[in-house]
This record gives sequence, C-alpha cells and structure tokens, in this order.
Amino acid sequence: MDLATILLWFGILACVYMACNIGANDVANAMGTSVGAKSLTFRQAVVIAAVAEFAGAVFVGGHVSDTVRKGMVDPNLFSDVPMHLVYGMISALVAASIWLHIASFLGWPVSTTHSIVGAVVGFGYIAGGVDAVNWGKVGSVVMSWIVSPLMGGVVAYGVFRFVTVYILDKRDPVAQSKKLVPFMVFVVFVILANSMVYKGLKNLKLDLDFQNALIISLLVGAIAFVIAKILVQKIKAVSPDDITRQFVATEYIFKFLQVITAFYVAFAHGANDVANAVGPLAAVVSILDTGTVEMKVPMPLWILIMGGTCIVVGLLIWGTRVMETVGKKITEITPSRGFSAEFAAATVVLICSKMGLPISTTHTLVGSVIGVGMARGLASLNLAIIQKIVVSWFATVPFTAVLSMLFFKAFTTFLP
Repeated sequence: MDLATILLWFGILACVYMACNIGANDVANAMGTSVGAKSLTFRQAVVIAAVAEFAGAVFVGGHVSDTVRKGMVDPNLFSDVPMHLVYGMISALVAASIWLHIASFLGWPVSTTHSIVGAVVGFGYIAGGVDAVNWGKVGSVVMSWIVSPLMGGVVAYGVFRFVTVYILDKRDPVAQSKKLVPFMVFVVFVILANSMVYKGLKNLKLDLDFQNALIISLLVGAIAFVIAKILVQKIKAVSPDDITRQFVATEYIFKFLQVITAFYVAFAHGANDVANAVGPLAAVVSILDTGTVEMKVPMPLWILIMGGTCIVVGLLIWGTRVMETVGKKITEITPSRGFSAEFAAATVVLICSKMGLPISTTHTLVGSVIGVGMARGLASLNLAIIQKIVVSWFATVPFTAVLSMLFFKAFTTFLP
C-alpha cells in the first residue's frame, strides 16, 4: 500500500472520528433542550437528529465547507509542497477530535467550529509562518463567535417574552395557545422550507431563486398552518380557574411545537457544522487525486453522506453528558422555553450558514438558553455552570492549535 492510499484512509478515519465527536458534543447540546424539557426521550431525539442532521449535511452542507477549508489558511503557500497541506488537514482533524472527545467526556458544550478553526490556524502558522494564516478571515470568525451567542440570546429573549406576554400570562393560556400556535407553526415552517429550497439544494442541482423559493415556502407554511389549526382545536378547553391544568395543557401544546423546532435546529446544525469534519477531508482527497493544491475543490457527495451519518452515530454513543448540561444545568427548561431557545438558535445558525460564515452552533444555542433564562430573571440561571462553559470556550482554540502543531511536526519529521 503506497503512502497516498495510507494517508487517504487515515484522513477518512480522522474525518469519521471528528464527525462522531461533533455528534457527541454539538448535536447533543442542540437536542439537549428537547430532552431536558421532556418533549423528547433520548431515543426519539436520536431518531429526529438522524433524519434532520443527515438532510442538513447532504442538502445544505456544501456552503460553509469552503470557508473552513480554504479561508483560514492560504492554500497557495503549499503549492510547492502539497503533501504538507494533506498532513496539516489530517493534523487539524485529529487535534480537534481529541479536544471534542475530552470536552464531551466532561460534559462541556464546546464549539466544534472553534476546534477545527483553531487547529487549522495552528498547523498553518507552523507550516508557513504568520503569512500562511488569513488573519482577516480569522478575525471575522472571531467576531461571529461574539455575535452568535448575543444574537441567539436576543432572539430567544424576544421569542420567550412574546410567548410569556401573549400566552402564558393570560387568564386562559390554553385558549390563547390555540389561537396563536398555528401562526407560530406557519413561521417555523416558512423559515425551514426556505432554508432548504433557496440556494440550499445545490448538491442536488435544485438551486431556486428567491421568488420561487418564497412561493414554495409560503405554501408549505400554509399547509402546516391548516394542519396545526385542526390539531389544536381537538385539545379540550380547561377552566381558567384551574391554574395547574392550564399550565400542564399549555406546555403540552408547546411540546409538539418544540419537536418541530428540534428537527429545525438539527437540520440547521447539519447544514453548518458538517463542514468542520468534511471540509479538511475534501482538501485531502483533492490533493491526493491531482497532486496539486487547487483553489476550488468540489465537495464529493460521499463525503457529505459519511459526515452526516457519523454525526448521528456520535450522538448515540456518547452524547448524554453534554445533553444533560444544556438541557438541565444552565436553567430549568420547559417545552415553551425550549421552543424559544431552539427556534432562536436555528434561525441565527441558518442565516449565518447561508452567508458562508462558520458560526458556532454551541455558542448560539447556549446564548439562546441563557436568553430564555434572562427573560425569567438572573436568579433562574446557574452562573457557576455558565462560567465553566465560557472557560472551556476560551481554552478550545489554544488547545487545538498547539495539538495540531505537534501532529503536523510529527508528520513532516517522519514522512516525506
């Protein structure tokens, strides 16, 4: 077996390991609010994640891969030694995977985007010096890490305040839910459908313009509205004086809305974060096939499929610890709170995914959960857990950067 074949298989294994760790950490925290609110069991969450993550990765996942693969490090600096870029991408995958594995074991919801970008910058710096790294692009990504939790928090705060004022604080919240929930379902389905059809199905050669995509999205939303309207009307009325039953019945209605947003957030995650695993492998495959470093590398469908599949496997094998942190330890989650957090996070992530910005799903979702908690008052938040999470975020980039440097050094020392 020649060196190229060995490196290809090593790269595939590294990609599989990375994708599994993305499932264990990022998908676990994405589904954590649903499980924490008891809207879904762990098994049900895995099934929804399997369908939604795979669909997001395969149909929309091509957008962000280019930014992670080609944006952080200038490939032209490796044109004379293309194998060094292969070593670097494999080093980045392994370094990021190890950090994610450690974080998942400890129950820390860290950013997979942080992890892979830090690792790419690490090997780029040691391979080509300061000039090898696109610091402007790194700066824009760093800004997204700050903006994403703030955006998630603000949107989640607004959504939950709307739910609180117009539904939960009313004398008959069940009746109010039956009026407003179909409209909320309409909005969710319009955004979800639009994310899929508007420049989201390029891998299937179904790239629709905005007008046609909007028409399809509105039709999907209208159908969902009618179905939701029929279903909520079947819910029995509850006496306004029975506060306990009112609360239980209202949260029961939001359970179904949260299941929809659970699919929504998993789809958004698959669209955005599969790039963190498959982007480096696509570069490896291209270089080994052509022997040159190309600026534009096609994303093979089999890599996207493999990435989407392994993400779900990782969630199933060791995703429970991070899920518990996000779903139970930051703040108490109910279906209405979980819906607000998931809807906000998925909306922010999908918008940034369309822009080609490798935003952190973790930061966005944790920010959204904190935003929901803030809407109920600072006392509802577990500040000690939040502090640990933030510290783990700051540790991610330097850890993966140094580890990636060490692996790259080992590759270049012992291989040609």
